[in-house]
Amino acid sequence: MESFLGLGLWGMFLSAFLAATILPLSSEIVLGCLITAGVGAVPVVAVATAGNVLGSCVNYWMGGAAAGWLARHVNRVSAEDIRRARERFQAWGTGSLLLAWMPVIGDPLTVVAGMLRVNLTVFLVLVTLGKLGRYLVIAGVCSGVMAG
Repeated sequence: MESFLGLGLWGMFLSAFLAATILPLSSEIVLGCLITAGVGAVPVVAVATAGNVLGSCVNYWMGGAAAGWLARHVNRVSAEDIRRARERFQAWGTGSLLLAWMPVIGDPLTVVAGMLRVNLTVFLVLVTLGKLGRYLVIAGVCSGVMAG
């Protein structure tokens, strides 16, 4: 069981990291599978959050590198996605980073944060809160399914 747990958490980390960057993966499915398989919710949520936030940091870095050239060409974030994310930043400010967990808009938000050189500490706090909240909700639902 111990080797399964270690492999499961590494898989969770990798899935969450990649889901926040270049691949259209769903780390939520991995999280749900691990929790319903009996792996503790606390370590699964912690590892998922860490991996997903680190992936968002890669987006932030790519946004700052060559004014987003890397994000557009490597991470395949379209110019239209970046335009919409800039508009959200202008309308909602850095608080919009709480939505970095959302499909479709989350990755462009973290890229634009890098392009706009948002304070890294503020970036980390807001992105972590949003992503942690999402994983806590999913873990709660999965734990409820197991209990019911």
